[in-house]
Parts: sequence; C-alpha cells; structure tokens
Amino acid sequence: MGTRPSRRSPGGHRASRRDLLLGLPALGLGAFALGGCAQAGATTDVENVLSISLNQTESHPSFSALSFFGEQLAEATEGRWGARVYANESLGAQQEVVQLVSDGAVDMAVISSTQVENLSMDFRPLNLPGAFESIDHQLAVLSDESIVGELFASLEPTHRLRVLGGFTQGSRHVYTDRGPIEGPEDLAGLKIRVQESDVFMALMRALGGSPTPMAYGEVYTALQAGVLNGAENNEVSYVTQRHYEIAPYFTLTNHLVGLDYVMANVDRIEEMDEADQQAYADTFAAAQEEFVRLWIAETDASTQQMLDAGVEINEPDPEAFGPAIEEVGRTFLESAEDEGMYRAVQAVAESMGEENA
Repeated sequence: MGTRPSRRSPGGHRASRRDLLLGLPALGLGAFALGGCAQAGATTDVENVLSISLNQTESHPSFSALSFFGEQLAEATEGRWGARVYANESLGAQQEVVQLVSDGAVDMAVISSTQVENLSMDFRPLNLPGAFESIDHQLAVLSDESIVGELFASLEPTHRLRVLGGFTQGSRHVYTDRGPIEGPEDLAGLKIRVQESDVFMALMRALGGSPTPMAYGEVYTALQAGVLNGAENNEVSYVTQRHYEIAPYFTLTNHLVGLDYVMANVDRIEEMDEADQQAYADTFAAAQEEFVRLWIAETDASTQQMLDAGVEINEPDPEAFGPAIEEVGRTFLESAEDEGMYRAVQAVAESMGEENA
C-alpha cells in the first residue's frame, strides 16, 4: 500500500491578505483592483469581491457557472459580497493556486481531482474508475453530507481549505483511428493516450489498450503522425480539440466520470456573518446545478457535431468493459476507510436504480 501525502503543520505566522496580494509578481496589484466598470466574470459594485481562479477559458461552462455564482451571491447578500472569475490560469497553474488559496491570496479555485489527491489521498475513492455511473450519480454523492461532509472539511485544520463541491468533467470514453470497438480485444495493441497517472495507466491496460502518457496539447499531432491510435476523454474535449478529424471512432466506455473540485479559503468565508455564509452555500449549490445544465447542453451540442462530421459512435455491451473498470478502481483502495467510502458511493447508485425501477 502506498503512503498518503503528509499535511503541513497548522499555525505559525500568516501574512496579511494585502501582503500576499502584493507578493504575486505575475499578477500585480492591478489584477485585483476591480474598479467600477463591468468586467468579464466580475460582480462589481459590491463591498467585497471574491477572487476565483479557473484554468479554463471564458467559453467553458465553469466560467459561466462561477460568474452566475458571483451575480447570485451579490443579490442574496444585498451587495455585501460578489466574485470575479480569473480564467485561463491567469492567477497561476493549479498546483500553485492551491497554495495561494491556502494562504488566502486567492479566495476560491477550481482544482482537478489529481491535484487534490496531492493534498490528501482520502479523496481518491471519489476519483477512481467506476466510482460514478453517471453525472446524476456523481451529483447525488457530492450533495450527501453523510458521505462527503467530513471529507470536504478535512483540509480546514491544516490547509485552511474547504471543498465546497465539484464540477463534473462528464463521462470519459475512448476514441480511436479504427473501429468499431466492441471489447478489450479490439483495443489490443492500440496506443492510447492517457494522463500521466498510475490509475489511468492501469485502467487503459485493463481496457485492452497500450497506455501512452503524453501532454494533452501534443495529442492531435501524435494522432496525425500515427504515434497514437487514440485517446480517452469526454465529448466536449474531443470536439473542441478536433480529434474527430483523425480518430473518428468514438466508443462509449464510460470508464470514468471525472471531477473538478471547487475549493475556498476558510478564513475568507468566516469573515462573512452567519446569514451571508448561508447565502454563500446556497448560491454555490445553485451554481453547481447551473454548471450541470450548461455541461449537458454542451455535451449534446458536441455529440451532434460529431454526428454531423461523420464520427461513428459505438455503445458496447456494458459487460464488455464494466467488470475490468470496477476491478481497477478497487485495486487502488488502500485502506478500510477507502473501502467504506467506495461502498457508500456504490450504495447511492443502487438506491437511485431502485427509485427509477
């Protein structure tokens, strides 16, 4: 069993928020001075503006949902609190931004599940293949305090970080330059791009392919040159990166429903009075729902674009890949606590199935 990342000790001198902002050379103080004019992703004319770091563009559903959050928060708190979203990693890469939120220089950030695992491997059961069956299942788990309540608060004592919830990355699937793919035997010998992750490497082997770690920006050229035979991702990324031009066989393996976490600095939240903290929680819950609405619409639009481009979309028998996906997920459960979390997640899916029966 692997070791879990250690957490830094709490306490010690904490620089003031002003000192931390002035210490960000890449931003400059001007990046945080909102002024009175309207800005993309910003809620203006409020007493307090929360800074939110995002690694996606202004066209991504995350940006729209977080902008919605800022607008709704301003209304709910009668102008006491609002937010500005800084897109395109303008506040730094995720591994840097995590520390900035911890220190209080940035108020909130969208952080990938793999980055959160660097803080605590207790989050891994939610990030494994087969953990979630669908976006609805994922949402149900993220809103279940009995499952995620203690976990989402677990970084507060040591890192001053609170996990507010998450934005789905949608279901991830496999696409190739040949097909159709009906089972692992059809992926045998095919070089499939994966993230540089032990979980993704093991998963692709289990699916039958040859895992090939590679930077995402290099995938199109590698597909074009025949270095890769395919990759794995969601419909939106497949279309926006135009991978369908070279790998026109899209197989609905549904091997992972990905997740980005939204994290916040606890001290900043605690500056709010009780009523405003409740408004903050309520408006973020509404923003999560808005994100899902936008994501589903974007996925539907991407699927139609795939069909219009002549992509062959294949849905294999769930038993062709399902058992292997679940087995990989269970392989990475390292403790009794991990097992308990994973079982609780599966129980939610079972209860949802019974309700829909």
